[in-house]
Amino acid sequence: MENNLLMPLQELKDFLEYKHDLYNTPSFIETDPISIPHTYNIREDIEIAAFLTATIAWGQRKAILKNASKLMMQLGNSPYSFIMEASEVELKKASAFVHRTFNHQDTYYFLKSLRNIYEQGGLLPIFENSFQKYGDLKNCLDEFRIIFLSLELCGRTSKHVSDVMTGSSAKRLNMFLRWMVRQDSRGVDFGLWKNISASALYLPLDVHTGNVSRKLQLLLRKQNDWKAVEEVTAHLRTFDPLDPVKYDFALFGLGVFEEF
Repeated sequence: MENNLLMPLQELKDFLEYKHDLYNTPSFIETDPISIPHTYNIREDIEIAAFLTATIAWGQRKAILKNASKLMMQLGNSPYSFIMEASEVELKKASAFVHRTFNHQDTYYFLKSLRNIYEQGGLLPIFENSFQKYGDLKNCLDEFRIIFLSLELCGRTSKHVSDVMTGSSAKRLNMFLRWMVRQDSRGVDFGLWKNISASALYLPLDVHTGNVSRKLQLLLRKQNDWKAVEEVTAHLRTFDPLDPVKYDFALFGLGVFEEF
């Protein structure tokens, strides 16, 4: 890979390691959407809370946390039990939830699709079986999207499930995968999915991580699309091939907390 980095390679790695150590700590949890699934102990509850929270993780962080907490309350603070046992009336009542352009129709579809998925075994086997088949999470994300949107009533809701095959950066899905896959001794990410390698994860690219990556010349592409995700993640893998997206903490912290 051509080296156009802002700093010498080792200096930049040391800088990112320092920032990762600074932000990848339990104190990070309180102000981050990951705090929502951290309120649960059962794997399925964590998965569902994480997936739904990641789905609405755009806009102001305070609004994300407030609305994700509200959605969990509407699921009786027992996401898995609700998904599997709620009556149609209860599903419709919970589907009154709205976050920005994610409306009641979208909520209803997500709850119905999650029920369908967990009746077949859950989110875990979908991603782990797909990863075993493809060995690359881009293809896993594509296969997941097809499965998730397989119910007849999906309609407008399809726009809320990123399509990597049309170039989406899939920031929220990549963030969800980071939460589920990374074996994080710091206690932030969950590491519940043991059969997907952290080395295969892609950076959850958003405005903040994109801007910081460009300032550090880890990213030259101007658009925040899938090609940009591949470009910046390839650079991060040169710093830590086994756990490249640990630097998400560094890039995000620099952008949000330090206005780098």
